[in-house]
Amino acid sequence: MKLPFDHFDLIAGWYDRLLHSAADDGLRDALAAQPGGWLLDVGGGTGALSAPLAAAGVRVAVCDLSRGMARQAHAKGLRALLGSVARLPFADGSVERLLVVDAFHHFTRPSPTVQVQAAFELLRVLQPGGRLVIQEMDIRRPGVKALALGEKLLLMGSRFLTPAQLVTLFEAAGARMLAQQPSGSAVIFVFTR
Repeated sequence: MKLPFDHFDLIAGWYDRLLHSAADDGLRDALAAQPGGWLLDVGGGTGALSAPLAAAGVRVAVCDLSRGMARQAHAKGLRALLGSVARLPFADGSVERLLVVDAFHHFTRPSPTVQVQAAFELLRVLQPGGRLVIQEMDIRRPGVKALALGEKLLLMGSRFLTPAQLVTLFEAAGARMLAQQPSGSAVIFVFTR
């Protein structure tokens, strides 16, 4: 059952204060984004994590499925695109850096097979030698299991993968993993193609 509203549209105005802070050093190091280079923040919501990178001179675009989130990112002066990870509005091999933070488990609309499409699509737009950095909550941790249950009760349609499942999915899509490191209750993955 799907609700007749978008959860993220409802919380967009409060999202930054409630849920996110600036990108930590682990994400920044993993991205290795340089001033003047391009970063696409997919499922980036309000741009809370990529705005500090934009302030440091990285050219940032945020792509999100939620209109409310995209409006908040645009209000911060970021390029904000409304779009699905299943069909990104970019040419093959056109993006130097891709960032997906705490969003991959939400890539389930209109069906859970979108996660498979997302892996191929993210790699399609990534430049050869570029970096795709994904941070996902580790579903093996008890606190994350509770979060997953809460999202299920809220009918959010989330589908959390284990770290091994996520790596297998991206390698099957043609990615090569450069690094995997724990980050609190999450894991940071760095892929290239």
